[in-house]
This record gives sequence, C-alpha cells and structure tokens, in this order.
Amino acid sequence: MLVLTMVGTTKALAFQEGAVDFDQYSGEVVDESTNKPLVFATLTVEGTNISTITNTEGNFLLKVPKNSASTNVIVSFLGYRTQSVPLSELEPEKNKIALTVSVTQLSEININAPRDAMALVRETMAKRDENYFGEPTLMTAFYRETIKRRRRNVSLAEAVVNIYKTPYSSNRDDAVELYKARKSTDYSKLDTVALKLQGGPYNTLYVDVMKYPEYLFANESISNYKFSFDRSIRVNDALIYVIKFAQHENIPDPLYQGELYIDVEKRTLTSAIFSLNITDRDKAAELFVRRKPAKVDVWPTQVAYRVDYREKDGRWYYGYSSVSMEFKVDWADKWFNSVYSMTAEMAITDWEKNMGGDFPKNRERIKKSIIMGDEAIGFTDSDFWGEYNIIEPEKSIESAIRKIQRQLRRDERSSD
Repeated sequence: MLVLTMVGTTKALAFQEGAVDFDQYSGEVVDESTNKPLVFATLTVEGTNISTITNTEGNFLLKVPKNSASTNVIVSFLGYRTQSVPLSELEPEKNKIALTVSVTQLSEININAPRDAMALVRETMAKRDENYFGEPTLMTAFYRETIKRRRRNVSLAEAVVNIYKTPYSSNRDDAVELYKARKSTDYSKLDTVALKLQGGPYNTLYVDVMKYPEYLFANESISNYKFSFDRSIRVNDALIYVIKFAQHENIPDPLYQGELYIDVEKRTLTSAIFSLNITDRDKAAELFVRRKPAKVDVWPTQVAYRVDYREKDGRWYYGYSSVSMEFKVDWADKWFNSVYSMTAEMAITDWEKNMGGDFPKNRERIKKSIIMGDEAIGFTDSDFWGEYNIIEPEKSIESAIRKIQRQLRRDERSSD
C-alpha cells in the first residue's frame, strides 16, 4: 500500500477562490470526565456534507459558508454520545466541546447477534454494495504527509485534492486530482539519504478497505486470519461490535492485526484500526523500500492504519484515513542508526453526487507514483487555504510552518 523511496482548470467541488464568504471556528474536543483530547473526532455541519476532524491534539478548525442554512455542528467520536452544538454558541476561537462516554449495558446486547466473529465479518463485506455509496461521488479532501527524524519535522507536504469516487459496487479504481498544494523539506536534517513517500494521497485512499478489500481481506486470504469478539460500544445510538483479528501463527508472510468496528444491526463497517505484523523485518522491508544505497539497511519498526466511515441518508462513505510508519536507517560505516517516522492522513471535507459520472483524463490525474513533496510549491502566507476546510496543524507542524515563513521573509529581504 505504501512505497518508500530513498534517493489546469478542473471541474471541482466549489473550487472558486473567494467565491463564498465563510465563518471560521476553532477549538478542541475533549472527554468530559478526564479533559483528555479526543483524537480524530468528527465535526459535521448539520444538513450539509461539510466536515472536518480533530488532530492528534484534539484541536479542530471548521469553516462554514455564511450562506449555509445550518445552525448546528454535529460532533461524534467512537464510544461517546454524539453532541449537537448550535453555531450561535461557538466563538471564532478557543471553543471547548466535551463529550460523554456512551456506556453499553449487557442487557442491551442483541441476543440474535451472530456468535461467529468471522461470519459477521464475511457478512459485512458481502453487504458492501447495499450499505455504501452506490453512485459516483466527487469529493473534496485535505491531505497531509510528514516525515520526521526523531521528533523534528524534516519534510511537510499538504494538499487539497479532488477524489472521483466510484461506486463501492464498481471494480473501477478511484481517481485523484491535485487542486492546491504546498511543501517544504529540510534535507540538511536527513543525514546523507533522502526519504520520500511515493504514492501521495493514494497511500491513504487505499486504506478504504470496503472499496479495496484486496489489501486486507481478499476472498482468498480472509481464512488466513482468526477473528474474535472483544467488546461492544454505542455510536449515535447504534450498537457497535468490536472484532479483533490477527493472522494465524502458521502463516509465514506478514499480514495484519487490529480491530474492526461493525454496526450489528446494519452489518456495516464504521471504522477499522490495524497494523502490519513486522516480526520478520526483512519481509516487511520488501513491502516498502523501493530503492536504497548499497551500504544502508532500512526496515520498518511500526506500520499502522486507520479508516473511518461516515453515514448520509442510510448509506456509508469513506471519511478519513491515516497511515503511520516508523523506520530505522542503519549505515554500515556508522555507529548509530537513525529513526524516521512518516505519517500520511486524508479527510473528506465536502462532497456531492457526480451524477454525470465525470472522470478526469489521464493527464489530469495524480499518478500513483507521485512524490507529493516534489510536486508541491513552497509555503506561503497563513491564508493559503482560503475557504477550504483542513485538518488543524499540530503544534510541531505550526512551529515548522512559522520557521519556513520566517526563512521565506528573510530570503525575500536579502534578494531586494
């Protein structure tokens, strides 16, 4: 799904700069009891397809068109009660939204629910065509990828993209079109080797396991896993079973392990969180490292994935996904190795039905071999994204952006 390399006008969704005025709200979503931030909580403008998510520090940034008729923001998170917050109660900044845990009593468990975990997973996969979007959809998404050496950001790329999502019943792949992007890389902090993430937004798009089941549970490989019931939670008053899975011990190839969140009544996958088994580091490295110097040994120490789905009018669709990896780079002639972490995430921020089935021409699509850090332009001003919803930058990313902006200003002054 991921590859590590060492070495025009579009028909888009409301992509007219400055065409719509918007109100902007920022703040955090926390657990009411512990005050801990809730990571990847979803905020949706009621009655619209506009949404965003909280970052790894629980912070959010939401932009709502002034002409929107909606008056509420729906805030939801796995295992918590969904809350409806009137827009009139939100301030432009420093909002704090607290969610309460949704407790599931044993008496609530549906006695008719299946007792065979694998059978439930198979049934969920089989009901894909009727439970997920059955029409072509044009989506707006925000994509971000970062590369860190130890804890320091050395490469940062962000983009707004169009996703031409095909029906879940179709075998045709989705297409991605780049609308706007920015990046920066400080190669001086990358030793003498440059790590680049090949594939850009496709790395996150292919984590949509209901659209691309072949990357996780292909029909011929699902029997390589063992499944078990773990616990149950409630999401938006729906009973969700949490199914644990892991590969059988006798399977030599590196597969996956994690949790599936399945709506018991509708047989719908609402979320999946899983990681790659990297016990055999050489086999795991073969999956990711495309090219490297002869005297360098590179292997992953952690590879994790997440995908969340959202519901609209009884049908589900891809809403957010992320991939995080950690690599060790070991030079034969050096005493110490280097540790790098790479993260890619993408969130759907708006969408509309693509009833005409429009699809970009090949030359307009992002290639699956793209390296976003090589394609994007440098960072500019803080209003770069304008009206488009993005994932709020973390403090470390904000700090990196400020340094980039200061350097740009210094460069401009020195050139005058």
